[in-house]
Amino acid sequence: MRRSVWLGCAAAVGLTGCATTPPADNPTPVRAAARDDCENPALVSPGQPTALSYREVFEKCIDVVDDYFEVVSANPYAGQIVTAPRIAPGYEQVWKGGNPDPRERLLATFQTIRQTAVVTIKTGERGGYLVEVIIEKELEDLPRPSRQSVGAVFQEAPTVDRQLEVVPAAAIAPAGTSWFRVGRDFALEQQLLRRIQSCR
Repeated sequence: MRRSVWLGCAAAVGLTGCATTPPADNPTPVRAAARDDCENPALVSPGQPTALSYREVFEKCIDVVDDYFEVVSANPYAGQIVTAPRIAPGYEQVWKGGNPDPRERLLATFQTIRQTAVVTIKTGERGGYLVEVIIEKELEDLPRPSRQSVGAVFQEAPTVDRQLEVVPAAAIAPAGTSWFRVGRDFALEQQLLRRIQSCR
């Protein structure tokens, strides 16, 4: 009986040995990259670079990016495509693409997050083109909640005759709002790179 208890304890300790918290100098756990992840920058159109192949790669990048963002600047001489910021869709906009990670989509449902994409195209050292996609995420910094009420509010009127409240666009995004950077959207970067590489 004692031997089976000791073996059970040893098995439990052995199984939980890898499930410890990260060390203090590295507080965030490191996720292993999935097998289908693309490198960033990704090699596109391998072979000898020509003017025609560069034009095809550049137009393909614009075609993929403008499915998600509004392109502000597309400079083929600098090899760079810059987009306007867009509000990341949450689960309330299931028809709108652009948040392949379920956690990021859930976060965008409850927080106002905007994304900006920059695509850079360079000639590869061994032929082809290296396409780099960087999507920065920013979180809206409001001085107070947008639907804040002052003090306790007691409703005197009956709830049956409730009037609909139309919130103007200025109340949702006031002109004085500021944004702060919260990192990159790696899942959306991978989605764009896969589409650019597969020519879909």
